[in-house]
Amino acid sequence: MLKFTILAVMLLGLPLLGVFLAGQPVGRYLEFPPQTRYVRPAPFSWPAFAAYALLIAAVVFPLIIRGWNSYRRARSGFLRFHSFPWWGWVGLIMGTTFWCLAWTRFSWLAPFQPHTFTPLWLAFILVFNALCWRRTGHCLLTDRPGYFLLLFPASALFWWFFEYLNRFVQNWFYVGSRFGPWSYILYATPPFSSVLPAVLSTREWLGSFPWIGKGFNDFQPFTIPRARLLAGITLLMSAAGLAGIGIWPNYLFPLLWISPLLIIVSMKALMKERHILSEMADGNWNLAIASALAALFCGFFWEMWNYFSLAKWKYSVPFVHRFPIFEMPLLGYAGYLPFGLECAVVAEMLAQLGSRQGQSKTAN
Repeated sequence: MLKFTILAVMLLGLPLLGVFLAGQPVGRYLEFPPQTRYVRPAPFSWPAFAAYALLIAAVVFPLIIRGWNSYRRARSGFLRFHSFPWWGWVGLIMGTTFWCLAWTRFSWLAPFQPHTFTPLWLAFILVFNALCWRRTGHCLLTDRPGYFLLLFPASALFWWFFEYLNRFVQNWFYVGSRFGPWSYILYATPPFSSVLPAVLSTREWLGSFPWIGKGFNDFQPFTIPRARLLAGITLLMSAAGLAGIGIWPNYLFPLLWISPLLIIVSMKALMKERHILSEMADGNWNLAIASALAALFCGFFWEMWNYFSLAKWKYSVPFVHRFPIFEMPLLGYAGYLPFGLECAVVAEMLAQLGSRQGQSKTAN
């Protein structure tokens, strides 16, 4: 529990510490619900766009080549499909219904339209668990129901944290509905609770395909020299970056997605615990690739269903706000890749916490 307390203090306190040390008014970052726009995004810049695009391509392109070669070599043999479960059909019907309701503009439906996002994503979660069941006979919903249910409240806290970080960069904002503090909590928490279950259910389905589930398990292993020293340096730099996002939001906004991941991984490395980068150092990138792709896959649906909804979010991304796919600018989709790794790390921490509590009860 001490580890979680230290982690929470760092992730929540560092951005506020940064703006406090910079002499900026702290109160505006604590407005609830957040309504004031106080961050002025930098205008679009072709040099910045090109630099970001090249950096993303340098990371992603080799993985695309590896994935394509793996896809071409994949030989799954005879795959015995199971019947599509009844609750999957319920998800399809529910998803189709609420998709239609979210995108219509009937006056009598207006009070209900801001609340269509949650049932849409519950339907998505049901359908992708059903698709995984059809391919493998296993899925999160049926194999680990207790852990699956725990993901919902954990997901709500998880995404509230990113809403908090967004106050310091204001890369997205909500339109179409206005709420008071309590109604905002009651409205926002249910859709936030669907994030982790959706990503992890999608990851399990993607992992059932051989070219993803087995195609990245034999990368060249590598050794991290002076791992604990490097972890300490990474922790300090990530902490400094997180403290700086409110001071230089136009330049450090990508750290909203990267710094929390590096802080968690660095802390685990300092405590000599295994983490997602440990698997990658061993040459097994399957979990990382599947997690990143799952978040990107879910991101497409998040952005698509958001586009014609009455209550929705929009983006204001400095330097690279060009070529939108739905509301999201093209390069913004790269943020889903490290976000998928963060989902994987948090899911692993939840699983470990549940395992320790189970062992404690057994011992008693």
